[in-house]
Amino acid sequence: MTPDDESPAGPLIEVSDDTTPAPADGTASAAPESRTAKKAARRRSTVRSVIDWVVVLAVATSIALVVRAYVVQTYYIPSLSMYPTLKVGDRILVLKAAYRFTSPATGDVIVFRAPPAERTMCDSPEVDDLVKRIIGTPGETIWSVGDSIYVDGHVLHQDWSHVDPLGEAIRRQTIPTNDYFVMGDNHPESCDSRVWGYVPLGNIVGKAVLIFWPISRFSII
Repeated sequence: MTPDDESPAGPLIEVSDDTTPAPADGTASAAPESRTAKKAARRRSTVRSVIDWVVVLAVATSIALVVRAYVVQTYYIPSLSMYPTLKVGDRILVLKAAYRFTSPATGDVIVFRAPPAERTMCDSPEVDDLVKRIIGTPGETIWSVGDSIYVDGHVLHQDWSHVDPLGEAIRRQTIPTNDYFVMGDNHPESCDSRVWGYVPLGNIVGKAVLIFWPISRFSII
């Protein structure tokens, strides 16, 4: 006997798929609920990603600010006062922590806050910070004769590139405690301690250690 033989007598009724009864266990609503859950999960994932990026950017910004404030900073050279060591357009890296555990020394190239007198006594670009080389340190007596610089009675041997003649003479003087006598390597063209006086230790920003731009000029100072 086939299934057809068991069909009851009477007219056949066509039943569409839409009228198929839902299973008693409620599985018919599983698909919509699953889609809603996936959308919610995607939203949570997006929110987490945004929060993660915000945190990363905040941490990176904080580190950059701390590094700039206490460790290193970059500077642009706008004049020829330190030629030939530094040229117009050079970009240098300054180590701000250089003198945390040691003192500035003769021959160091330093960046420091421009003294008020520099703005009125020098014909140079108006800037907040200057870069020069230390020629004399606290307690030393310094003066010049012709193109020679004397420190405590001995000729200063400038084993770095510089331009002569000396230009403005150095009057005989003893450098006060915590002060530094600085000059530009371009001696005749530099407006420096010969004109506006000493650089206090507290005004020193840091030590110039590297020319990093342009690439052709990349070198340790």
